[in-house]
Amino acid sequence: LKDPKGIRDVEEWYISLVTRQSFLQEVFARMTEIGLENLKLFHQAVGERIQVIVVSGTDFGSQNGPFISKDTYRKLFKPFHQKINRWIHENTTWKTFIHTCGSVYDLLPDLQEAGFDILNPVQISAHKMNPQTLKNEFGDRLTFWGGGVNTQETLPFKSPEEVREEVRNLINTFKKGGGFVFAAVHNIQSGIPVESLLALFETVNEFR
Repeated sequence: LKDPKGIRDVEEWYISLVTRQSFLQEVFARMTEIGLENLKLFHQAVGERIQVIVVSGTDFGSQNGPFISKDTYRKLFKPFHQKINRWIHENTTWKTFIHTCGSVYDLLPDLQEAGFDILNPVQISAHKMNPQTLKNEFGDRLTFWGGGVNTQETLPFKSPEEVREEVRNLINTFKKGGGFVFAAVHNIQSGIPVESLLALFETVNEFR
């Protein structure tokens, strides 16, 4: 099901979200069936020796907003996310993790209702992804795994002292009341000045 019939690339996936919804519902239903069977086997193998499991890695956001409407998420994705997350919460102690880049603020209420416990990578550089707003509105319902430093602008282009200041501010914002796992916004890219990397890790160590 990695490449279902007639859907050959990312562009066709997004087109199909509008033009082939019934087909995608069948694809997602079958993927969910397979996923649930695999989860049962995985749980038998590892039991409660893990704490977190990644349920979805679908990027729903661009820099400026979601790729899809809330209605499309509710119709095509949410029912299947709910089914997977419900099984995990009813049968394990695991927390469920969604990785979705970009501006997903508008989808967060639905992602939380779908049963996700953790949001990653918390792209604070994207539209409407203000750290304080995220913490105020969703901090009691979602754990933020990421958002620790802006890897698009601050880490590659600003001074080590500016890196320190941003990391301190973000940790202090997200840590209040718990529900925060420090991580950069997605992967740290090549070419980052060593001094900035040291500033990042030294500042994180201040909070240990």
